[in-house]
Amino acid sequence: MVTNLMTTMINRTRSLAGHRLPVTFLLPAVFALLLFAMASSIVVGPMSISYTNVWLSLLPGQDHVAPHIALIIQQVRLPRTLLCVAIGAILALCGAVMQGLFRNPLADPGIIGVAGGASLGAASAIVLFGTFATSFPLLLTLGTVPVFAFLGGAITTWLVYALGTDKTGTSVTVMLLAGVAISALSGAALGLLNFYADDQALRDLSLWSMGSLAGATWPGITLAFSALALLFWQFDRQSNALNAFLLGEAEAKHLGIHVQSLKRLLILLCAAGVGVAVSLSGVIGFVGLIVPHLGRMLAGPNHKTLLPLSALLGALILLISDMLARVAAAPAELPVGIITALLGAPFFIVLLLKQKGRLQ
Repeated sequence: MVTNLMTTMINRTRSLAGHRLPVTFLLPAVFALLLFAMASSIVVGPMSISYTNVWLSLLPGQDHVAPHIALIIQQVRLPRTLLCVAIGAILALCGAVMQGLFRNPLADPGIIGVAGGASLGAASAIVLFGTFATSFPLLLTLGTVPVFAFLGGAITTWLVYALGTDKTGTSVTVMLLAGVAISALSGAALGLLNFYADDQALRDLSLWSMGSLAGATWPGITLAFSALALLFWQFDRQSNALNAFLLGEAEAKHLGIHVQSLKRLLILLCAAGVGVAVSLSGVIGFVGLIVPHLGRMLAGPNHKTLLPLSALLGALILLISDMLARVAAAPAELPVGIITALLGAPFFIVLLLKQKGRLQ
């Protein structure tokens, strides 16, 4: 009965949304585009590198390409590309889960305050422990910054959730408004940190707050992909429950889903994922907002398909944005957060205009 009800709901939503591309074609096609974008990301840069050199440099041995080209690919561009893939996938996954959980297309980690809290936590770690970065570089990349970012995201998530929840359930509108308030407070606290930070910490905060993937390291990449694997595993396990949430919380309860405990679990996981992403790449907005919508347009609302598709599309879009950031002001490099904001802000305004009647 539960399966039939969910299937009916998904098919009804698909019929309202129009024709969808077959999943058996869509996922491999997006994956192929992602592989090509990864190769292109390694090619793009101040030094001209051919696609042939990219593939040859990844083969065992060091004699396939010139040593300086192999060094640039393996120590600079490949780590940056891999980090970009992991961060884009994490942000898109968290956005898809939050939109499904709250049944609202405006709910993404940035809008409800998670990213603001994680940013404040990470910035606090940079200011407090920045003096140890030279002697202990891993202290920031794998220690204090991820931990503080997670704590900041978790605390703000709990505040937003507590403000939006009462005995009758959770109000998405109140959560969105609370998220705006929490984000404003986080921004004010970040301003105070900038005011009191020393010159080095101020420079680090300025570059970090605009989002950048230039500081990719192999330990950071390991952390990012570990977080991505854990998040995808947990979210995929709850994909049927997220489908049931599309019917509403009351209907999900009737289907045997522990609504409140599931909410807490998924929100905590999203806070952890955003905390890791923010600590490694700085503030990169709008990926979690845009990508789930593209996924639904292409394949429909079934989270069993939407989650892997969102991960692939998130990685692809962030890779494209990062390449644009590298070539738009060459030889200088724009922060990738500026590019995602330029792409995402108009999309968000259009989406807000469509949704404003529902939020009243």
